[in-house]
Amino acid sequence: MVIYNVTVNIEQEVEKDWKKWMMEVHIPEVMETGSFSAYTFSRLLHEEQQGTTYTIQYFSENFDRLQEYLDHHAPELQQEHTDRYKGKFVAFRSFMQVEKRG
Repeated sequence: MVIYNVTVNIEQEVEKDWKKWMMEVHIPEVMETGSFSAYTFSRLLHEEQQGTTYTIQYFSENFDRLQEYLDHHAPELQQEHTDRYKGKFVAFRSFMQVEKRG
């Protein structure tokens, strides 16, 4: 299993709108690509000086399915996010290979 982790720090003035849009629009669109079997949406518990930090972890069966998402779906979906919240967030992405699950 491969995890596609997206970490986003979002400014407080748009946080409520962003969270609603993520849950009702963006995450469902990502899941509709068929590249992922599940996701988690989490808020970091430590205090930030600016904004609030969230992580979205998408679970894929293998790296080939993740790569298909990155090649064919991610650019458009990421651009929608950027267009809507430009200048109001910072994001970074990482990829993890699950070695063992308990």
